[in-house]
Amino acid sequence: MNISWGWTAVMAAAGLGLAGCAPAPKAEEPPAPAAAECKVARGTELAPSSGILSGVNLDWEQETLQQYSDGLGRRPAVVVSFTQFPFTAADETNLEAAYGQVRSNGGILLLTLEPRKGLAAVTQAVADKLSGSLDRFNKAGVPVIVRFAHEMNGSWYEWGQQPAEYKAAFRRVADSVHRLAPGSATMWAPNYGGGYPFTGGAHQAVKGTAASAALDTDRNDEVTGADDPYAPYYPGDDAVDWVGMSLYHWGNTYPWGANVVPEPGKFLQQLTGTYNGDGGNDLAVPDFYAEYGKSRGKPVAIPETAALSIPGRSGAKELAIKQAWWRQLFDARIPKDYPQLKMINWFEWNKSEVEVKAAVDWRSAGTPAIATAYTAELPDWFQFAAEPKDCTPAP
Repeated sequence: MNISWGWTAVMAAAGLGLAGCAPAPKAEEPPAPAAAECKVARGTELAPSSGILSGVNLDWEQETLQQYSDGLGRRPAVVVSFTQFPFTAADETNLEAAYGQVRSNGGILLLTLEPRKGLAAVTQAVADKLSGSLDRFNKAGVPVIVRFAHEMNGSWYEWGQQPAEYKAAFRRVADSVHRLAPGSATMWAPNYGGGYPFTGGAHQAVKGTAASAALDTDRNDEVTGADDPYAPYYPGDDAVDWVGMSLYHWGNTYPWGANVVPEPGKFLQQLTGTYNGDGGNDLAVPDFYAEYGKSRGKPVAIPETAALSIPGRSGAKELAIKQAWWRQLFDARIPKDYPQLKMINWFEWNKSEVEVKAAVDWRSAGTPAIATAYTAELPDWFQFAAEPKDCTPAP
């Protein structure tokens, strides 16, 4: 990740007097008004009272936030950045660059922390150091939502399927954020539960361990698709400010990789646990929206979403696939029938995916034709960031 931007040099002009004479004194100009102090909103108040925050997961090596905003004609309300945690020196540099871009463009930074060295490395000291940076960002006018160790119910990450260790680490981070960076908030964000327990991953819970026992919610001595893919990992209402879920259209049947238009209603069906995909195997998935949004009163986010399109592969056309998906995200029923849904972020990447052994173009703005179609259909209840105000960081 290499994020950079240019600074504009300001040159002062010199006045010349008549030959042999001193220059006439310039009239004294009134001092420019001082910029107002940056307002720090409480992190727990970042969800809009109505409408949905529209955000983006950018590939920072390919595009700056300013370039994306210019192309979209709007400033994203939420901007996602991924980083290893604890931070390396390079991670700190990249985080500062991401913060700088968000401060210049406006919006909320959704910071996704990836504990690649394991959950034990997330100590209280590490969490407190993070919160010191977050508080500085907040006081400079940049709200932050911390998505710690996302997709923890999967078996593909180093922090996956370790419910006790995961919840303890999440609570350490949440305690620190709430105590030291009140302008920031936390987000708990599992992967959509269809296909759970995602067998075969390098970090799958091993039968006979304490982790496996904790994941066996129906107590039949094995972890299967009948077990709850979310509840064993929930850190508690006091630690969680937002709930979120990674929710993609990978295809309609397993194995994934076909260029196929998503079935009607798939997005909301997955969100509510009523999707009958892949032969009906998903019907045991709980209603995420009802349990964690409606019952617990948490704002619900879709921090990552997009629809699979593999260039050069036969099947449905790119526009047909992506347009069918974003039209489900833009469903006019959502603001009225799902008022706790407060954020949707498109995954704007073109990247290799091991699941399908191919490069997938997930982008909604990767080509002019797709970008034009996408922007033309953005609903008026999608909220974007206002132009950032020039403010002075709070002391």
